[in-house]
Amino acid sequence: MPFCSQCGNQVGATDTFCSRCGGRQPVGPARPGGGPDPLAGINPRTASILCYVPGIGWIASIIVLASDRFRHDRTVRFHAFQGLYLFVLWLMEDWVLKPMLGMIPNMHIHSIIEAGLLAVSIFMMVKAAHEEAYALPVLGELAQKSVAEH
Repeated sequence: MPFCSQCGNQVGATDTFCSRCGGRQPVGPARPGGGPDPLAGINPRTASILCYVPGIGWIASIIVLASDRFRHDRTVRFHAFQGLYLFVLWLMEDWVLKPMLGMIPNMHIHSIIEAGLLAVSIFMMVKAAHEEAYALPVLGELAQKSVAEH
């Protein structure tokens, strides 16, 4: 049951005014948390693409996974999980491999790995734009298992 936006009193889902304080209640599609769904205007294709944007895709992935809008869309959830796992690879490369390989002079393996991860991110954005649920090796299998568990 929703609550008044002014005083916190319980109000009916269709009430325009609060019975305690008389405050006008917001109008919009009802949802369990109250208020309109912020992701109502985003289509599944856009949400899938955003999950692979380097650096910020993990934020989009978490928002997609937490939203009611995409709760039953297995393809978008697959892209969100796979985007999160790809972000974890970026972190491992940046926090583990880069310092370890940085000790070896004239070794630019870190740059090659980073370029490879960027290429995979771009590849997955293209696949998501074509609405394909392409499963990357290992990461795709983990994403499919994560989607199946929910």
